[in-house]
Amino acid sequence: MAGLSFEKKRAPRTVGYPAAVPVRVYGPESASVDGVPVVAAPGEEIQQAVLNRLQSLAISVGAPIHATVHDDLAGCVVPLEVSADGSSRVTGEPVRLTAPRTPGTAAPAHTTPNPPQAPADRFGPPPVMDAPPVTAGPRDAGAGPGTASGAGTGAALGLGLPFDEPAPAQTPARGFDAVAEEVLGDGPLTETAEGAELLAEPLGRINEAVRAGRVDAAAELAERTLAEASAVFGPHHAEVLHVRELSAYIAYLGDDPVRACRLSLELAGLRRQARDGEAAYGNLQSAATAWRAVRDPEEGLRLGRELIGLWTELAAEPGPAADDPRPLEAARARMIRLTDRAAKAAQT
Repeated sequence: MAGLSFEKKRAPRTVGYPAAVPVRVYGPESASVDGVPVVAAPGEEIQQAVLNRLQSLAISVGAPIHATVHDDLAGCVVPLEVSADGSSRVTGEPVRLTAPRTPGTAAPAHTTPNPPQAPADRFGPPPVMDAPPVTAGPRDAGAGPGTASGAGTGAALGLGLPFDEPAPAQTPARGFDAVAEEVLGDGPLTETAEGAELLAEPLGRINEAVRAGRVDAAAELAERTLAEASAVFGPHHAEVLHVRELSAYIAYLGDDPVRACRLSLELAGLRRQARDGEAAYGNLQSAATAWRAVRDPEEGLRLGRELIGLWTELAAEPGPAADDPRPLEAARARMIRLTDRAAKAAQT
């Protein structure tokens, strides 16, 4: 979609934060980020709490945050990058500790480069929508301890990438990544000449508020701008859809993932009806990002059913959703976990 400048590179920015923020995961409910304690809220996984803290740092400096995640329980160290929109990726080879730590035991003294064989429910970001489920494969008869027999056999630690495979090739920014690049960049803010005349100034003020961390003010400005644009252009005009994308992103930054997910799903449906598969796929990725941050399992199941239904329809048509079925598989796997959480919550 032209308005989000998918191919545009984020302008270099001065980052006033360490090259790699130290993160320590002590257990299923406690961790620290740069020495500051992080505690999981009721119903929240410690991984999500850590990622939320790192995302806040990324927003504050206007650039991705690099972190070195030391997971005591999994027995590994994982290099991670977290962007302002909450997306994350592994940036290097995870390193195995001498032995996974269990409660009551001392921390390991040194590390080795062997890939860890930790279970997939250890530390990692929320289920990665564009990564396949990874399972451990058989080893060659002559393989030594900690070595895998071939590509795709390394444990994934819930990060969505096997340790013995390279990261996927770079793809154009989509979803909230594309919106974040636009907000933080200095390119055109509108899609049309008539849009520039009406919306350039308010969109500039919205982006300025986001960059300054004034998310509530940005949300109010976005709502007013959306109402004005809808009145002038109509609800399905490209400029109106563009502002709605920005509103969804701001809702996500403002810790309202349910609204962000619903707005993104509505946009994906509209884009699919207009036969714009690329833009619809970007909106689905935004919806998936917001969906992973929904804490209530019942709400997550309701949104997940809508997300998967629309994703299935889009994947049946030519386009990027059909080219890679793995995000849909990951979403279905998360639905199973949400169903289990909802069942447990109903028993308490």
